Amino acid sequence: MEEVDVEPTVTNIPEIRHGKHMGFAWGPGDILVYETHFKPSGYTLSGPGGSFIHKVRKDEDINSPILRKLFNESHHIFVGLQTINDDLPSKSKRPQFVSISRNYRSVIRACMEELQQVAVSTRDTEKGTQYGNQVSILLAIELIWNLCEVLFIDAAPAGSLLLHLLDWVRLHKADVDEKAKDVLQSDSPAEHHNYWDVVVSYVLQGRLEEARQMLVKQATLQPASRNMYKLMDSLLSKMPFYNPGGTQTLTEFDVKWRNWHEEVDRYLKDNTFASNRHLELICKILVGDEDTLLEQKELLSTWYHFLVTRLLYSHPTVKPTDLHYYAQSCLTMFLDSRSVQEPLDSILLAAFEFDIYLVIKDCSIVLNNWWFVAHLTDLLDHCKLLQSHNLNFGSNMREFLLLEYASGLFTHHSLWQCAVDYFDHCPELGRACLELQIERVPLDTERKALKVLRICEERQMSEQVRSICKIMAMRALRNNRLGSALSWSIRAKDAAFATLISERFLQDYCAKGTFSDLDLIDNLGPAMLLSDRLTFLGKYREFHKLYGEKRFKEAAKLLLSLMTAKIAPRSFWMTLLTDALPLLEQKEVIFSADQTYELMYCLEELTSSLDTAASGGERPMQEEDVEQTKVELLRLSLARNLAMAIVKEGTVET
Repeated sequence: MEEVDVEPTVTNIPEIRHGKHMGFAWGPGDILVYETHFKPSGYTLSGPGGSFIHKVRKDEDINSPILRKLFNESHHIFVGLQTINDDLPSKSKRPQFVSISRNYRSVIRACMEELQQVAVSTRDTEKGTQYGNQVSILLAIELIWNLCEVLFIDAAPAGSLLLHLLDWVRLHKADVDEKAKDVLQSDSPAEHHNYWDVVVSYVLQGRLEEARQMLVKQATLQPASRNMYKLMDSLLSKMPFYNPGGTQTLTEFDVKWRNWHEEVDRYLKDNTFASNRHLELICKILVGDEDTLLEQKELLSTWYHFLVTRLLYSHPTVKPTDLHYYAQSCLTMFLDSRSVQEPLDSILLAAFEFDIYLVIKDCSIVLNNWWFVAHLTDLLDHCKLLQSHNLNFGSNMREFLLLEYASGLFTHHSLWQCAVDYFDHCPELGRACLELQIERVPLDTERKALKVLRICEERQMSEQVRSICKIMAMRALRNNRLGSALSWSIRAKDAAFATLISERFLQDYCAKGTFSDLDLIDNLGPAMLLSDRLTFLGKYREFHKLYGEKRFKEAAKLLLSLMTAKIAPRSFWMTLLTDALPLLEQKEVIFSADQTYELMYCLEELTSSLDTAASGGERPMQEEDVEQTKVELLRLSLARNLAMAIVKEGTVET
């Protein structure tokens, strides 16, 4: 058995006693756990067994209303990504991929802000903690995604790379802006206790223009040190930053930066700022003094902020391939021997080492759902960065993660519709998984069933279409909704079930004397050919319409054909013959002599079978008397009609 990367989390199941045997059943997104009566050897237990079934769910986020917005919004971005033309070269598509990556991050950030608001406003401590944890997870996700965007998707070269990393740090170290706001809103900003923390934080983040503006406030309070502040302002203003869109080459920028760096170093060695410890500290930061930077741990707060600041003031033209050396050394320097390396640190370090697969693997282990790894892997795959990595069990990494994520969505009552698109874009195993998952969607309402059915029909999943229609037809039949049941059985093309429901329609007609769901029966069209009984039902209803429109001859011809062509069930012949009585009693002759003979033949055939049934004693005496009366009336009417028909036909011939 393959070794696990981390020890699995222990989940305590309440009310299951030590030594008791547990049974379980796997579900798509959770496990059902229950106590059994099985007794392992060595244990003696007294008392009754547990009476509860416990539901253990891995992914709680799927039930969060706010995070559902993340799933829904990212679904639209995912579908849009799949439409990008694969034939175009990767370089020409890079701006599109960067834009899509930023769209994903904006959705994460919007959810994060909403969660923060809810966490602050809620009075439930437990809920507040839960929301706070979700915010922390989303912060980490956005941090990792942003770094992957810089290193892998945008693939920034030397020079531009540091500018992107500065933006990355600034975005995820926003507490300095809150401090700056408090300082600037105070009566005397330059004397505020956080003033120098804000200035130094600005310098650490490379926000030198803002640092200069803050220093002006201090310079006005200290006229004697004005020249010193003016010199520092000059150094900050002269620090060169690489401009990717400019005419300056990277080499020219490097020369200019080194000249500036030597100038700052010269002022530091000359003790120009020795009389002002704050300005001297800033000067030491500008020359990239590592000990000074490490003294600012509280303001830097993270090793990766330390890394970016160190690169800014020591190696601004760092190449992507050299990043991992600096990252590893900064992590080692920043974390003391007592500090434990967090999973986030390992993931970021793997990203700086350009080990995409380790990033995805560690995120899969640490995070509690597949959303992040599925969408990031899909985007990286479109960037052609995962082409060489296939798994041993059938699908590549992208498809495997998308299938896992989509399977989780299918456990939710509304998100399952989003999951369909994810399966659609998994060419190898997506359809097979969709066929299995779609059968598990609970068909709570007819509206939901129609949604599922439409999805199956669009994808020509004929087996699933039949299955859904049969389930809905059976449910409608149990609720005595014959019209709906017939409609579903026709849609399923289930001849046997359509026959059964047609029988029920005919039984209802015999009992009530009227048809229910006339609109459906009137508009059967070619669907009536699905089964003989359904054909009869449709034609029999047609007979009633012709009779109602007083088109007696056509009605008589149709009625007779239903019996002579053996379309009508034998059990219904008496009803048909009874329906013929009003036509036989008309003043005008409706049935011809030949048609009357055929009706007589049908009646005699029917009476012979009735006599056989009567001799077997299968029916009550009262029912037999009623049938006998009907037969006598029919014989009388047929004889009278035959006589009239012969006279009429003979008169016409002469």
